[in-house]
Amino acid sequence: MAGAGLAGQAHIERILREPAAELAGIVDVTSQAEARAASLGVPFDANLERMLEAVRPLGAVIALPNQAHLAAGLAAVRAGVAMLMEKPVCETVEQSLELAEASEKARVPVLVGHHRRHSPLIARAKRIIGSGRLGPMVAVNGFCWLLKPPSYFEGANVWRREAGGGPVLINLIHAIDDLRNLCGEIEEVRALTSNRARGFAVEDTAGAVLGFRNGAIGTLSLSDTAAGPWSWELTAGENAAYPRTSESCYYVAGKQAALAIPSLEIWDHGPNGHWWTPVSSERTMTPVEEPGMSADPLTNQVRHFCEVARGTAMPLLDARDGARTLEITLGILESARGFASRE
Repeated sequence: MAGAGLAGQAHIERILREPAAELAGIVDVTSQAEARAASLGVPFDANLERMLEAVRPLGAVIALPNQAHLAAGLAAVRAGVAMLMEKPVCETVEQSLELAEASEKARVPVLVGHHRRHSPLIARAKRIIGSGRLGPMVAVNGFCWLLKPPSYFEGANVWRREAGGGPVLINLIHAIDDLRNLCGEIEEVRALTSNRARGFAVEDTAGAVLGFRNGAIGTLSLSDTAAGPWSWELTAGENAAYPRTSESCYYVAGKQAALAIPSLEIWDHGPNGHWWTPVSSERTMTPVEEPGMSADPLTNQVRHFCEVARGTAMPLLDARDGARTLEITLGILESARGFASRE
């Protein structure tokens, strides 16, 4: 386990609970991480390469700061160790593709930690969309409205006030990956951002228009200073740290029906129906009934990574695919900067 911060601790807890996994050691530079390793009776080191050489694990989970992802990933490639790389793959698209090329050349798999790829809710929604029940896709709408407290930006977290620490790269990147997974490739982005609510150097609110390869048009609305029940964290119920609402945050519309996610409610006008005929809804099976899947995506991700590390499965999201999610997310910031420069 490389990195024992907030994300790293979440991975450690799942590894300790997963029968197919074993925690081989912790790599970090903090005394808190060293104490954690001692309490668990596992090796500790501040140097990843040294740890990989000493322990020789089947896989490494990398949850280090973004700027350390490329070096850590290349170290794992040189050691021939499969990795679960937390999102984003690297700081830049160019670095992400460098890691992808190195891993492909060495045949060392990289699983990118967009954990919602392992969500039973997303899996079920993807099957509904793929079944053709909605008809040809026309429109997509997504909300990511969060109300973060002042403490989120204080103390050791003041970096969240600066470039790279805004909600586009921290939060919206997940929604981008969700929509790529559910609705197909995104080929065009237009966006605006604002920092007027908090006044930090980084954005607090953003809006984007997305053009999908299948011809659908999508919109995404993001703010980390917006009150409301419409975000994945508050609607999915996958993380007990967040209070759950009965709302949805993604909506996918076809010519025959529309789907609300994560409620998995399908709306349509019936056979040959239209604007002036009644619209009704139905709910599909609950996602906890998904065979072989936990309700917790992070648990499912660790299980999948065990299979990847043992060579019995291919990564659900590899470095090259993860680089595409990063490229689109960075494209939102680039588009917004381009619009601002024309004002």
